[in-house]
Amino acid sequence: MPTYGYKCRRCEVEFDVLQKISEDPVEKCPKCGGPVKRIFHPVGIIFKGSGFYTTDYKKKQADPAPAEATGDSAAKKSRDLEKKSEAGKSKPKETATT
Repeated sequence: MPTYGYKCRRCEVEFDVLQKISEDPVEKCPKCGGPVKRIFHPVGIIFKGSGFYTTDYKKKQADPAPAEATGDSAAKKSRDLEKKSEAGKSKPKETATT
């Protein structure tokens, strides 16, 4: 049997009622006797079995903009490469003659 949620329009009390589908909906609040409205709650879904993975429906990330398209990042990369090449050069070793 399904459980239906109701909310009183007068006193704002929320309550659940276990009812058959064929039963008439509740019309009066059990606390104050005021009119009620049915509340619809989201249903939890559980996927069982193989084939339901979170990666199946994820959106792919957009490719980052190429370095040539953005002037700032291209200039920064060229400066970084220059610094690395300068640091990689070794100074000539001094040899001591005795």
